[in-house]
Amino acid sequence: MHKILKIVAAILGVLGIVFLVRIIAAGDDAIKSGEAAGLVDPMAYVAYVMLGLVLLFVVIFVITNLFTNTAGLKNTLIGVGAFAAVLVISYVLANGADQSFDLGLYKSGDEMATEGQSKMVGAGLIAFYVLLGVAAVSMIFSGVKKVLTK
Repeated sequence: MHKILKIVAAILGVLGIVFLVRIIAAGDDAIKSGEAAGLVDPMAYVAYVMLGLVLLFVVIFVITNLFTNTAGLKNTLIGVGAFAAVLVISYVLANGADQSFDLGLYKSGDEMATEGQSKMVGAGLIAFYVLLGVAAVSMIFSGVKKVLTK
């Protein structure tokens, strides 16, 4: 299995290098004008294949290791549950149409932001701040604990 993965990685790497050289040889002007669109697409497909393979193997190895180590499965489920709880609480706390701003200010092209989109952005920001705070506190706690135990 290891040899096969090395061969596939080498083939994809060589393909990526070949397509990159072709893109560089075409130049920026050809890419911007759209003349070299046929050069960029194969590079994107190689990237998609590599991303898909990486995700597939990560999922396979994670699942195999989880079921061989039941303590790891329990800890993983606790972590996933805590993360899901943070997301749900963030969504509940987020406001969709807050009175402090006009939804018309937020738009992409000609489309205005909807109340649902505004709520999702707010939930994402709240979740980010909560997770940032938890990470900072845990880093400080582990640093203090390490200093005190020495």
